[in-house]
Amino acid sequence: MKPSFEIAVFEGDGIGPEIMKPTLELLDRIAGRHGLSLSFNEVPAGAAHYARTGEALPVSSLEAARAADAILLGAMGLPDVRYDDGTEISPQIDLRKELDLYAGVRPVTLAAGQSSPIAGAKGRRVDFVLIRESTEGLFWSLGKGEVSEDEARETLVITRKTSEKLFRFAFNLAAQRKVNGRGKGRVTCVDKANVFRAFAFFRSIFDEEAARHADLQADHAYVDAMALRMVQAPWDLDVLVTENMFGDILSDLGAGLMGGLGLAPSADIGDRHAVFQPCHGSAPDIAGQGAANPFAMILSAAMMLEWLGHQNDIGAAVEAGSALRRSVDEALSRSLALTRDLGGQASTEEAGAAVVTMLEDVAA
Repeated sequence: MKPSFEIAVFEGDGIGPEIMKPTLELLDRIAGRHGLSLSFNEVPAGAAHYARTGEALPVSSLEAARAADAILLGAMGLPDVRYDDGTEISPQIDLRKELDLYAGVRPVTLAAGQSSPIAGAKGRRVDFVLIRESTEGLFWSLGKGEVSEDEARETLVITRKTSEKLFRFAFNLAAQRKVNGRGKGRVTCVDKANVFRAFAFFRSIFDEEAARHADLQADHAYVDAMALRMVQAPWDLDVLVTENMFGDILSDLGAGLMGGLGLAPSADIGDRHAVFQPCHGSAPDIAGQGAANPFAMILSAAMMLEWLGHQNDIGAAVEAGSALRRSVDEALSRSLALTRDLGGQASTEEAGAAVVTMLEDVAA
């Protein structure tokens, strides 16, 4: 009997539906090849849905996400659709909090031959992971900030309970990457412990977890120094773990190292649930033009397959995710069907077709 998984699909706003279409087609193809069965439950949420109904994340959609084996999300938010307080519609953040998705995983990789704005990266292997705490930090204050005529206040919150889970996740990932030959077995805590007591607290919990992993290396870096290191020597990094806002900023820097947000996948993972989505937004300025880059969405789907495989001890799912990721890497290495953001002229459909072609090569 085939291993089967139900995937809750949020197409979202803007280019979301356009990048989701080739991704689901590829998932169907790779699942069949590896003896898996995937069913897709498309559920509504997002800014456009809010504009029509007054609901950004319907209760029924949240329950569908809670019941699914994994959640695939395109892009959400539109700059001209906002709540009364002026903030944008962001159901993806609501999902992180409702499902306790504390570990935001942002891989930064350069495929062989792939161009990068970092001149020194040519010929070097760049493969590290930024883990962003996704439920607390400065984002804890979402919708709770205090604003008066003379001042505004937001609150940063770091708890021991969430930090312990976050650091345990980071060290386990570093161990897994070391075994797979992708990592150096090192975890770096990125903070601002020299200025803020909250980050000194964050670092102390990290050190407690590090003491439980004598087989791995552990070190620290201030966030500003890490931003410099990411530009000067990204090939020296392995697993970085940090607070929510710092992670939000550094993950975009990581995307820049790869050539743009169109190549940046992500996952928000908890103890039971996980959401997989590209790091980029809904890009309404190019929606409907068939010009959106689907690679980050496809790479996020590859992460989903690998996560499902590891969670359920199903090697075929891990292999399927790896094959899908390698197919995108190969398309990038050969500069096949590059979209406008990567300096090419390929359409979304053509970029997806290039991954299908590379999937045949990888399988061979």
